[in-house]
Amino acid sequence: MTEAPMTAQAASTATAGDILSRHLTVQAGAFLRALPLAVGEVGARPGTASTVPSAGTSDLLRAVRRIGGLLHTFGSVFEQTWAQESRTELRWLLNLLALEPGYLRRSARLLGALDLLSGTDPEGTGMLAGHAGAPKARALLDRQLTLARTRAHSTVLQELRSARLHALADRMTLLVGEAPLLDSADGRAPAVLLPQAAAAFAALSAGAQQLPLQRAATPYGGDGLRRLGAVPASRGATDADTALAADDAPWARLRILVKRARYVLEVCGRASSELDGLDAVLDRQQEAADAAVTAATAARTPRITPATAYVLGVVHADQRLEVESARYAVGRRWPDLPPGPDGWLELVPADAWGHSVAPRTV
Repeated sequence: MTEAPMTAQAASTATAGDILSRHLTVQAGAFLRALPLAVGEVGARPGTASTVPSAGTSDLLRAVRRIGGLLHTFGSVFEQTWAQESRTELRWLLNLLALEPGYLRRSARLLGALDLLSGTDPEGTGMLAGHAGAPKARALLDRQLTLARTRAHSTVLQELRSARLHALADRMTLLVGEAPLLDSADGRAPAVLLPQAAAAFAALSAGAQQLPLQRAATPYGGDGLRRLGAVPASRGATDADTALAADDAPWARLRILVKRARYVLEVCGRASSELDGLDAVLDRQQEAADAAVTAATAARTPRITPATAYVLGVVHADQRLEVESARYAVGRRWPDLPPGPDGWLELVPADAWGHSVAPRTV
């Protein structure tokens, strides 16, 4: 659902509370409509979820992300305890709903990669074609991910019937009526909201500066596998897993900051295809990194053969190359984005507040 557009005059005179209440009402309404559909979808498909969430679950995830993002960026104009508690509960639901589809996407990614590596096609033979460990590695990954998915489904089904979810639904019902705003929300929208929007864009720019974009500027990302970024001693990096986790952390952080910036622009009445594209690339980077962790964990399964472990190691390396490929794409896209928070704010004229945009479906 998209918001009804406001006239330019109404947008220019609207208060911050008017704008935020309007967006929260729309998203909370979407949440309440999608919730029973999502609960029904989970209950109707035990262990058979699609890699793409069904309509109800997808709509619910979209509303949860946007409400949580709005409360994070513009949280200072809400009653603080309520805003923090709401964000905590929304994050819980977001993580819960992402469990089963996440395992399914990981399974499809890993098994698909292994099939390509061990198969043949018109372009040639995969490096694992005919390898004795390939069938066993595939069976191991399939078994472990199926078990994890089944457990996740049971957890989601239980929690979607819990009192905690009913309490969160009550919070969303409150938003449809009247958001708990502070007196500061009575100020004009640009004066109150632009500084908070600027802070979100500044965080995005600062997050990008923490990335080794120069290293990621090489199309073939093998260098990223041989030389990770510096790992602070305080992290106690004593093995490859810890080093990789430290290397991945700033990219995961940037992914969150990009999503928050996208939601800010939606509230401002503007859309950014550049940010949408960057968000999609960072999603791919995160999924490949998660898949690599799964392959590495499977390779440590007790009592597997060396051949099986070798194949899983190759799959792990394949996914880390996918990570580097996505990072290269980020490095190519980033220079085309506005430089710093001031550049982003130039996209948001004072009379833009309150106009609707068609939000991306994630």
